[in-house]
Amino acid sequence: MEILKHECGIAMIRLLKPLEYYKRKYGTSYYALDKLYLMMEKQHNRGQEGAGIACVKLNQEPGHEYMYREKSEGKEAITNIFAAARRHLEVPDKDDPDANPPFNGELYMGHLRYSTTGKGGLKYVHPFLRRNNWKAKNLCLCGNFNMTNVEEVFKLLTDQGQSPRIYSDTYIMLEYLGHRLDREVERNFRNAKAKGLEGIEITEYIDNNVDMANVLESTMPHFDGGYVVCGITGSGEFFTMRDPNGIRPAFYYCNDEIVAVASERPVLQTVFDKKCEDIAELKPGQALLVTKSGEVRFRQIIKPQQYRACSFERIYFSRGNDRDIYRERKELGAQLAESVRRAVDGELERTVVSYIPNTAEIAYYGLVESLRKISPLLRAEKIVSKDIKLRTFITESASRRDLSAHVYDITSGVVEPHRDNLVVIDDSIVRGTTLRESIIRILARLEPKKIVIVSSAPQIRYPDFYGIDMSNLTDFIAFQACVALIEERGMGSLMESIYQEALQSNVDDNPVRRLYEPFAAEEISAKMAQLLRPSGVDIPMEFIFQSMEGLHKAIPNHPGDWYFSGHYPTPGGNRMIKRVFVKFYQEYMQKGQRANEGKSN
Repeated sequence: MEILKHECGIAMIRLLKPLEYYKRKYGTSYYALDKLYLMMEKQHNRGQEGAGIACVKLNQEPGHEYMYREKSEGKEAITNIFAAARRHLEVPDKDDPDANPPFNGELYMGHLRYSTTGKGGLKYVHPFLRRNNWKAKNLCLCGNFNMTNVEEVFKLLTDQGQSPRIYSDTYIMLEYLGHRLDREVERNFRNAKAKGLEGIEITEYIDNNVDMANVLESTMPHFDGGYVVCGITGSGEFFTMRDPNGIRPAFYYCNDEIVAVASERPVLQTVFDKKCEDIAELKPGQALLVTKSGEVRFRQIIKPQQYRACSFERIYFSRGNDRDIYRERKELGAQLAESVRRAVDGELERTVVSYIPNTAEIAYYGLVESLRKISPLLRAEKIVSKDIKLRTFITESASRRDLSAHVYDITSGVVEPHRDNLVVIDDSIVRGTTLRESIIRILARLEPKKIVIVSSAPQIRYPDFYGIDMSNLTDFIAFQACVALIEERGMGSLMESIYQEALQSNVDDNPVRRLYEPFAAEEISAKMAQLLRPSGVDIPMEFIFQSMEGLHKAIPNHPGDWYFSGHYPTPGGNRMIKRVFVKFYQEYMQKGQRANEGKSN
């Protein structure tokens, strides 16, 4: 499996009782902070580039801080930010020894980051914070999202006379929501004045009457993308909202003590010791809101659209210890048993099955179970292990390729040379770089009769645009294979016609799907095997991919399959795929022109 910059993770906690209650019952007033730490560590798989937390303390007097934030970059970001928060808690304010310490509040927000924009640096780490002297106008925002129409929302802001400082989906969303929050506060200010209120009475009226649903309803319909957006305000408003197609996941748990939200269900189960049935999933287009007073409510912000919950969340992103995800991944493996049997000509008694670490492990169990129903003599072995001590990123690019070829260890002696077939299952194949430069070469050292590479996911043919930072079509080995077939068969006119269609921005579809139509999936797989074969390796090799039918059978409740099918769930996705194909084709033609000029010279 290629290393992907993928889905972020969110964690939210709102205490519904005074801090003294938690100190009496749980022995600490830092109950929420401790739970937030666990929720973030349990989702470390979703973000290793950076992390951040924010906290709001209710009922602070003027002149005292009430909103806190810590951010850090790197793989140790979670440890760093909570260490910093603990230092604040343990060292009292010398100027105000009676004040409650920072990060000891009622509202908490946590975020784990994998970049979906390609941009790095601490300023891009969530949460984002918008400050103001009015408590209710302070907004802290984080989320798991990638928006496909940032330029449109940017124009909405600039048309109002604003001048955003940063061009990114998170910042633009923060400013747009913040702008509408300002209007909501000002509406309540006018109402307070009309009631004859003055001074602190106005502030209290605003804080108690701000309705974040009004803010969300006037902003979120303008965004296109897959998202879970979370926010807290200085006055104590708390919200989480999910996109209307249900692309990105959001789970929550509520009782009379807390409201908690996370990207994955097992996180809430483990941290709060609950059953699957105790954890609910936020509905598409719905917002979970908690007011300053602790009132919990749900509001349908946007009408639900065609349900397109991401299937790749289930295959790869989310942790496999979720009850349903575990079953689904096993079924994905089981679906491939007959294809594997055919690939080894029925010689299962002379076949060794393994997996490429480590997210394919569950699919491997399903594959082995199904194959052993056919032949109990099938052998399942641990063939490939990654040496966790080696880090290729510390090496300059010139040496990285050589080092990556040795980052995996191999188990010798379990494959009989020239007699045993070797089947290795992965969860997906994206670029294929690791396979070509490392995995296949070291598998070949065992000298099997045949190598069969199995993917529990279908061929990844299209960029995500709603999460993964891979917008260059040539990054995908399936796309490379398709282009190679087109070149071999002299079908360049097909790419030209798709290019002309992609230039028509008024057409809401994905013309790139036509690129794959002339070829069977097996043809593309065979070409991928050719492209990924390392030099000097002459062992017979075959690639097997999950079928679309098998995908939907294994994961029936998450029909979002645009990675594989090209059926994007929003207009923004179709607009983006046309844009990247236009870029590809123009570069492709320029490269061809340069090659022809070189030949003529």
